[in-house]
Amino acid sequence: MIDIGVNINHSFFLNDLSVVLSEMKETGVTGMICIASDLEESQTIHALSQQHLGLWHTVGCHPHQAKTWTNDSKALCEALIQAQRPVAMGETGLDFNRNYSTPNEQRAAFHAQIELATQCQLPLYLHERDAHQEMIATLKQHPDLAQKSVIHCFTGSRAELDEYLALGLCIGITGWVCDERRGAELQAAIPHIPLDRLLLETDAPYLLPRTIRPRPKKNHPKYLPYVAEEVARLKNIDMRALIEATRANTARVFQIPL
Repeated sequence: MIDIGVNINHSFFLNDLSVVLSEMKETGVTGMICIASDLEESQTIHALSQQHLGLWHTVGCHPHQAKTWTNDSKALCEALIQAQRPVAMGETGLDFNRNYSTPNEQRAAFHAQIELATQCQLPLYLHERDAHQEMIATLKQHPDLAQKSVIHCFTGSRAELDEYLALGLCIGITGWVCDERRGAELQAAIPHIPLDRLLLETDAPYLLPRTIRPRPKKNHPKYLPYVAEEVARLKNIDMRALIEATRANTARVFQIPL
C-alpha cells in the first residue's frame, strides 16, 4: 500500500523519521506521499524525499496558507517544480469552513496553482471544505486537468461524490470512514466509488481511525491498513483486491514507478 497523504513536516514524525518509516513498512505500507501546505514546507519535504526511498512529495499552498501567496509565489513555485519534480500540485483548493485565509486570497492562490499544474503537467492534489459548488464550477473550467487530479480526504455525501466522479477525479479516503460519529455519509458513498478511482490515505498525524484499539494519541502511516480494511468491508471486496487496485491507481495518478 501507498499512503497518498501524510503531513510529514510535523515533530511527531521528524524527530525520528527512520523509526516512522520502519514501523510503516512493517504493516505493509511501502511508501507515502508527503503533502505540502506552503512553499517553505514544499522545500523541506523535497529534501526528505531525496533522502529516503518510498517518499514522494507535492509542491503547493494549502487554502489555509493562501494569505502567504504573493505576486512572486507563482514564479517561485514554478522554479521548485522544475528543480524538484513533485508528484502533484498542492495541497491546494478552497476551505470556507474556517477561512484562515479570506475566500479571495484562497481563490487567487488556487487559480495560480491550477495554471501551474496545467503548464507543468501535474495533477492537482485538492482540498475542499464547505466550498463544494465553487470547487465544481472551477474544475469544470479545466476538464482535462480535473480528469487526472485527486480530491484529498473526501468526507462528503453521495451527491457530492457523483459530481466529483463526473469530472473524472480520483477520490482519497482517510480514517474518517472509520468514524461512527460523523462518517455515516461517507460510509454510504464508499460502495459507489469505482475501484479504479479509489485512493487510500491517513492524513497523519490527523484523522486517527477510531477502530484502532487501544487508541493511540496520533495517526501514523502504519495505520493505513485500518482504512483499507473498512473500505474493503464497505465495498464487499477482498482486502488484497483493494490493495492491488489502489496501489495501481496511485502509480497511475502520480506517475510513480512501483
